[in-house]
Amino acid sequence: MVEHDAFSAAREAYDAAAPTYAQLFRDSLRDRPLDRAILSAFAEVVRAGGDGQVADLGCGPGHITAHLEQLGLTAFGVDASPAMIELARQGYPGVRFEVGSMAALDIADGVLGGVLSRWSIIHTPPRELPVILAEFHRVLAPGGHLLIGFSSSDDPSHPTQIFDHAVAPAYRWAPDHLAAVLRKSGLAEVGRMVREPQPTDRRQFQEVQLLARKPQAGPLAPDSALSGGRSTFYA
Repeated sequence: MVEHDAFSAAREAYDAAAPTYAQLFRDSLRDRPLDRAILSAFAEVVRAGGDGQVADLGCGPGHITAHLEQLGLTAFGVDASPAMIELARQGYPGVRFEVGSMAALDIADGVLGGVLSRWSIIHTPPRELPVILAEFHRVLAPGGHLLIGFSSSDDPSHPTQIFDHAVAPAYRWAPDHLAAVLRKSGLAEVGRMVREPQPTDRRQFQEVQLLARKPQAGPLAPDSALSGGRSTFYA
């Protein structure tokens, strides 16, 4: 189980910051064509796999969940912050939103075509991350996809680095290390997008979005058997 103190602290902090956060990020995709592109690619592979439901885990005020619906997916959002969920329901009344923990999802085994975790793992203590990834694996259907976004560590010799965050203490991850943790959880990397920091960014960190897949059946297949080889796109 993820540490209660870390979970509670992050939830309370996001409850307090919810209105400001929602206002700040409501139009965050507008000036981020690369983010829109990776979300579109995620939607395409989910639809190709049978168009199962998609959970946006750590959905915040719901703007990305609503975007997934616009991309033709059947999406719903889950967040630990009741205040965030209330804002999401007000802002997007046609979309389903629920309060919940990524460490113990109220979702049946193997029912989702996709899981989106967009900067929602950053407040998870590194030793607790496998618990979260195990839940992602559990709820995904065989062949389902995970798109996970995070800030990159800039020192490969230190797979995680803590940094100051406006809401709660947060962690950066070395991409290859996180990909290895994903693989141990039964999720094979398909590809990744790396966005270099821009002059206008609040933090000068690389942003990484990894696309991974749960195998159809049996032992975890090599990446080449899943997707024709891992691809990396730097921007």
